[in-house]
Amino acid sequence: MSKYKKILVLDSTITVTDDDFISLTDMLKSKDGNFFISDWLRNRNTLEYLGIWEKIHNPDFNYGEFAAIKSQSGLNSYKISVKEWSERTKAIGIKAKTGRYGGTYAHKDIAFEFGMWISAEFKIYLVKEFQRLKEAENDRLSIEWDVKRLLSKTNYHLQTDAVQKHIIPQKNYQKDKQWLVYAEEADLLNVALFGCTAKDWREANPEQAKKGMNIRDVASINELTVLSNIESMNAILIKQGVSKQQRFTQLNEIAKYQLEVLNKKQADKKQLPK
Repeated sequence: MSKYKKILVLDSTITVTDDDFISLTDMLKSKDGNFFISDWLRNRNTLEYLGIWEKIHNPDFNYGEFAAIKSQSGLNSYKISVKEWSERTKAIGIKAKTGRYGGTYAHKDIAFEFGMWISAEFKIYLVKEFQRLKEAENDRLSIEWDVKRLLSKTNYHLQTDAVQKHIIPQKNYQKDKQWLVYAEEADLLNVALFGCTAKDWREANPEQAKKGMNIRDVASINELTVLSNIESMNAILIKQGVSKQQRFTQLNEIAKYQLEVLNKKQADKKQLPK
């Protein structure tokens, strides 16, 4: 279910969905006079623009129906509704919604074009406010990701400290071989959570590996949250002298359970009515 946000454009409140569709119905309120979206759709320039957009983004676009509609554009007796346009051409750039935030919505590319039909000034402010909204969203997501990544790294330091104090002295590794112990513990968590080792992931994703990425860089927020939890748990188990096999069994069970709970909670949240 889409989430709805609001932007203010020249004193008009415009609804925007999380998949970058903008309410043409809200935008139309800013245009003087009695105009309808169907008036805009009958314009030949509008249809040509929509046809090009659909050609780029929609492999199922019906060009035969599009040609038939386009041939009648501009005639005084001809009008077409958004519903008819979508049904006949299988267009995806414009769609009608019902319910609390009902109305006609268009992909941002098309909405910007529609904004020019209202006025050049309106289009400029619409683009500006939409960009401001997306920048704010990106900043929030970036902060959330950084916090989760920092949490993961902090707990990893706790674990490596536990390894150094409680495993390395017992194993009597040479100083230049200590990294093997760290790698083994890291992969203990990787397998417990992701089901594969870091090497497995690198071999399966050579292009990302060449860019310096690792399995944790592509993990979801929920996975990183669980990872931070089992890192802390692993550090405690190491200090308690629990064997590696026992630790893996416990961590694997914890990881599966927590990830299932978080994913379900996230799915349930998305399904809640707005």
